[in-house]
Amino acid sequence: MPPSDAPIPRFPQPLALGLRVAPLLPMSLSLTVYARRIAQSHPGLFQRLGEYDSTPFVLDPTDLPIVIELQPNKGRPSVRVVRGAGQGEARIAGPLAALLGLVHGAYDGDALFFSRDLVIEGDTSAALALRNAVDDAELDLSEEIARLTGPFAAPIKQLMAIAERRTGVSLSRPEEVDLW
Repeated sequence: MPPSDAPIPRFPQPLALGLRVAPLLPMSLSLTVYARRIAQSHPGLFQRLGEYDSTPFVLDPTDLPIVIELQPNKGRPSVRVVRGAGQGEARIAGPLAALLGLVHGAYDGDALFFSRDLVIEGDTSAALALRNAVDDAELDLSEEIARLTGPFAAPIKQLMAIAERRTGVSLSRPEEVDLW
């Protein structure tokens, strides 16, 4: 877990600039496959959304020139990567590292919100339902990626761990520390 006084890492500008010209369709298709895999592994994630299981969300990594439109579709999610503001009923915006840290439980959502590192706009009830659903699912995005890679899972995990150490970005769920 990052120290509470450490600044949130920002995505490197040279790489972010590359996303200005990168084709978005392959990213959208890949993220849709990934989201559907997560939906299969964690069906409770989308059930927990309750009345918001069809609410479109905009996830806006503010240090990137793209936004992610997530349509839960009652457990058959679709993802679209777009440039510009994106369309959805709830928008959750912050640095990519903060958004990933929220997924992995490395950052406290309330602290990010009150420090203004995280902005929520639109239907705040829907955004809260998404946050609670993600918290309850205890997702580990690195583990989910590794499962998709079959025989390459071990090297992928090693690369993700190296990237996490070098960037300070939470790419996996921190190990629980037994304090008792």
